[in-house]
Amino acid sequence: MNEVTDDKLKKYFAIAERAFTKAKESKESVKLDVLKNARGDFLDTVERYIEDAKHFSEEGDKVNAFAALNYAHGWLDAGVKLGIFDVNDNKLFAGVELEK
Repeated sequence: MNEVTDDKLKKYFAIAERAFTKAKESKESVKLDVLKNARGDFLDTVERYIEDAKHFSEEGDKVNAFAALNYAHGWLDAGVKLGIFDVNDNKLFAGVELEK
């Protein structure tokens, strides 16, 4: 598959909206012991999504390769927002305030 079809877009919208609703309705649950290896967990997840993207690309599935890359970058941006990654690059990461 080499294009984002209406069906594919509809599928991803449905998943995103269901996930957003579930997250919005949930309670906050921050456990400090879970955060001990947050950096490693985030990096592992990002690496896996990048590897998935490479696999999809090699199979000619550009749509899912693109989706996996977006998931990877979403994890990176979330890690920055949570302070897991201390970066100073607003071209690579969303929401980064450049130091003056």
